[in-house]
Amino acid sequence: MPAIASEFLAIDRKARARIPSLDVATRPVSERVCDFNDVVIPMDADQAMLEAARCVHCPDPAPCVEACPAHNDIPSAMWLIEQGEFLEAARIYRQTSSLPEICGRVCPQEQLCQGSCSHLKSQHAVLTGPLEAFVTCYERQVVGIEIPRGQPTGRKVAIVGAGPSGMACADQLIQRGHTVTIFDSKPAPGGLLTYGIPNFKLPKEVVFERWGDLDRAGVEFVSETYIGKDKTIDDLITEGYEAVFVGVGVGVDAPMEVPGEELPGVMKATEFLIRCCLDDEQLLPRQMRGRPEIGSKLVVIGGGDTASDCLRTALRLGAKEVTCLYRRTEKEMPGGRHDRELAKEEGARYEYLTQPVRFIAGEDGRLKALECIRMELGEPDKSGRRRPVPIEGTNFIVEADTAVLALGYWPDPVIGESTPGLETRNWGLIVTDAATGATSRPGVFAGGDVVTGPDLVVTAMVAGRNVAAAIDAYLKVKN
Repeated sequence: MPAIASEFLAIDRKARARIPSLDVATRPVSERVCDFNDVVIPMDADQAMLEAARCVHCPDPAPCVEACPAHNDIPSAMWLIEQGEFLEAARIYRQTSSLPEICGRVCPQEQLCQGSCSHLKSQHAVLTGPLEAFVTCYERQVVGIEIPRGQPTGRKVAIVGAGPSGMACADQLIQRGHTVTIFDSKPAPGGLLTYGIPNFKLPKEVVFERWGDLDRAGVEFVSETYIGKDKTIDDLITEGYEAVFVGVGVGVDAPMEVPGEELPGVMKATEFLIRCCLDDEQLLPRQMRGRPEIGSKLVVIGGGDTASDCLRTALRLGAKEVTCLYRRTEKEMPGGRHDRELAKEEGARYEYLTQPVRFIAGEDGRLKALECIRMELGEPDKSGRRRPVPIEGTNFIVEADTAVLALGYWPDPVIGESTPGLETRNWGLIVTDAATGATSRPGVFAGGDVVTGPDLVVTAMVAGRNVAAAIDAYLKVKN
């Protein structure tokens, strides 16, 4: 049920449908490629009110709400923003999202809420994502954010992984009065938000401010503790934690398995982005400190959002020629169109229907070039995308000083291997009850990418919130 029955508002919907969109403002290309600062110019209050006034308030259930994994009450928020009630709009978002200031920036809105907007029939969708980011950051600046802590229950919960699902789970458990400790293998909290998404796309102060909210609410963070190696889930239970939530994501880069992949100059996307994401080296894993030397020619292999992030990062590191090699066409690319367009604006090139088959070393033993082959599209595979098929006799050479492999991610099998009785599938994904996140081990729950495989920040956040409710119910009946 929406907070405001906006479908009954006395508004001229036809007139609203004709209001032009502001579009997302970005800094000039010549300026933004010289630094890692946010490329987006935030809305001001007048712009936010004007853009929100474009919403025609579709009948309930509104398509944008249905398309949002968190089911944010977007129409009510739009009406409140239009009226200048920014704080009330922010509270609407926080009712269903633990990370609205982050999701407003990194969600692929063109595939979710904005992609379902009725305005698309005539012009641009309402900019629901930037508006979500605007009001939640306005709230922080004007009145601050305090997470309410529930009456203490005396129950201890361990969370493994300080990324989106872990942070969301902690947010909900602390409000229910439980004592929460998050363990993570990295020096700083945030997971993918800190170490995988570049600062120009998600400023790190936004992540650390949200972590500060959790810290003030009493959530404890234990850094550089690799659960499965430094200690196990059984160790946590022995230490007195009555429930454990596993939200470690999927952080193992998929290999390419072609000759020369081990050459110096061939990097995995995770290391490449981690080494470039933070200015403070003390927050980086010890083995990944110092920005990489990439030379003047860099290629990125892959077609997802991570590939776009690597392309844009390379341009900021000073590479003169930055090229994406992708074995299908742009139509089949899994990454968001918006990020891809920004990469093109900033100077990245795309070579479609191109598959590397060999990495070639120079006289110094480092990467010098890639041997590639042209592809054509055949019949659809299991994903529904047409299968790329090599065209014999079309091999050619691409010169490169650095190649970054952005081919997707696999789960880390260490938790499954170190936890007796924990059922896993597909090389380490954890098997759970779809409704509760409960695993085959009593008291152990899981959610996010470690269950589903690679997905979105918002879906991981929603999973963390949902499993927190199941953990709370479990603790109430335990003993």
